[in-house]
Amino acid sequence: MPSEYEATDTLGRAMFGHAQLGDRRRSERLVTTFEQMRRHPGGTLPDKMSSPADLKGLYRLCHCEAVTHAALIAAMRIYTLARIAAHDGQVLVVHDATELDYTSLGSLAEDLGQIGKGTHRGYLCHNVIALDATTGAVLGLLDQILHCRDDVPDDETLTELRERDTRESLLWLRGAGQLPGDPRLIDVADQGASTFEFLEHETHSGRRFVIRNGKIRKVHAGHTAVGRTHYLKEYVQSLPELGRFTMDVQAQKGRKARRAAEFTVRGGPVLLLRPHARCGRHGDDPLPLYVVYVLEVKPPRGEKPIEWMLLTNEPVRTFDDAWRVVGWYERRWVVEEYHKALKTGCQIEDLQFTAVERLQPAIALLSAVALTLLNLRDASRRPDAQTRRATTLFAREYVEVLNAWRHGKVRCDLTVHDFFLALARLGGHQNRKRDHRPGWLILWRGWTKLQCMLDGYHAAQRTKCG
Repeated sequence: MPSEYEATDTLGRAMFGHAQLGDRRRSERLVTTFEQMRRHPGGTLPDKMSSPADLKGLYRLCHCEAVTHAALIAAMRIYTLARIAAHDGQVLVVHDATELDYTSLGSLAEDLGQIGKGTHRGYLCHNVIALDATTGAVLGLLDQILHCRDDVPDDETLTELRERDTRESLLWLRGAGQLPGDPRLIDVADQGASTFEFLEHETHSGRRFVIRNGKIRKVHAGHTAVGRTHYLKEYVQSLPELGRFTMDVQAQKGRKARRAAEFTVRGGPVLLLRPHARCGRHGDDPLPLYVVYVLEVKPPRGEKPIEWMLLTNEPVRTFDDAWRVVGWYERRWVVEEYHKALKTGCQIEDLQFTAVERLQPAIALLSAVALTLLNLRDASRRPDAQTRRATTLFAREYVEVLNAWRHGKVRCDLTVHDFFLALARLGGHQNRKRDHRPGWLILWRGWTKLQCMLDGYHAAQRTKCG
């Protein structure tokens, strides 16, 4: 996997070398295990580890009381905050959750929460990742919360829900609790985060934010409580257009073809009123925000128009202002790719443990490995990819073996661009000009095959006769 660290400092050491695990040898084992896993991210744990001794070392590591999910996430947070501090530009902090299904682990049923429609058991995994706002490149994981849903009685009142410390709406506040108040950071979240409680928290956080609205709300026009109140959607639909744009979108369910769609953009300042029925622990003061409304102009017959209603504290008065906010929200999709990397790339739901104290640190470790899958794609799209030598990102032997497979030459003069084209070809990409650029999944498939080739090459070197 790509790493811009010198030979004396691997990615694993940068990410986990400072982990507080009670014993330096545990930290060293953690670094070694991570490095092994990121070379073989797919399959079960026995598939990922190179030998029975290494697999046993992982199990013993997860068995230590000091090796907890919180300790590993804390180490990743320190690493990510350091990368943010060194980053020159704005950083998107994307919040989202996915379900991890461990129904097959019958012995853990009592320690897990209900997921899906209540028939399965597992975690609601809330992730907070940092991205380069310009390129979408992943900088790291800032937080991860493994939440067990409560078995809530059907007659729970609104007051009881509001006072329950385990309600899911608090995950957004917990996920933002470790973040610095830096205006370079822009929190981005989907509709689940659009509670007044979280919007109030974000307004006073010192950061910027873009949150997709998912509720019926009342507002005043502008930032002063003057005149009558309006429903948010009706008010923003009455505003003049700021502009239009066209982009390719995926057709809705049941239709595979992509299509070009035209969108109108409206927006401006609003004063958001608190809900009539208090749904969280928040104050009564209205919030001075801005709204951006994106609506598809002429959707195909039988399809609903695509629309986004975005709430932000970024000033929006012109089309350029609105376009900047829309661009930030579009980057949110990277977290969906991250969840796919967790489940498809690292097969995180295939873990087999008999105690949650062992399962949880393994989840944290694989969550770090999943980031390296996204980094494959990011490295292939850097501006200098066509001029930079691949050996600045990959060990020389990887470049030589891939070059020998693709071009029949044992050389190491591939550029990063050429390396990834060959890697994508190994993963099933056709490398045609009309094809879309390879994503992380294709690159991961190629990487898995390349690693097997390299393992075979090493085995042949060790068993040479004479």
